[in-house]
Amino acid sequence: MMTATQAKKDSVPRKTAEPNAVDMLVADHKKVKKLFSDYDKLIGKGGNKERGELALQICNELKVHTEVEETIFYPALRLDEKTDRLLDEAVVEHASAKALIEQILQMRPNDSFYDAKVTVLGEYINHHVKEEEEEMFPLAKKKLDLAELGDEMSKKKKLLLARIDKRPS
Repeated sequence: MMTATQAKKDSVPRKTAEPNAVDMLVADHKKVKKLFSDYDKLIGKGGNKERGELALQICNELKVHTEVEETIFYPALRLDEKTDRLLDEAVVEHASAKALIEQILQMRPNDSFYDAKVTVLGEYINHHVKEEEEEMFPLAKKKLDLAELGDEMSKKKKLLLARIDKRPS
């Protein structure tokens, strides 16, 4: 029996209240880009508390997003050598971002290199998003049942968001 993550586009799509998988990921990308933009506006203007809260929100959003991608979306898209190569690169990019996220979460906004680390994380994410949206998502739209996959991803995301620590450090 085929699971949701293995569902191909030629299967009959079912109606769903949740956004499809690609729309959900694009919405996450837009949200985190806005958070990085808001953070950049605070650099050099003091506001340690505000920067710390934004950095925490960025880190939490990215932790949930990468978990959903790595456990549901990426496995569904492993279809051939081309997608395997793209997905392998994406997982390595995630690992770099996760390492930086952990460093940021161990710091305080007034620590040396805090702003630099958040900025570099944003640069990593912008590069990663560009590759996903230009290369990976068009493949997914052609080959996967994005509605069914979106349902599965939405459930996982809700579960992860409910567990995340939202308190500033």
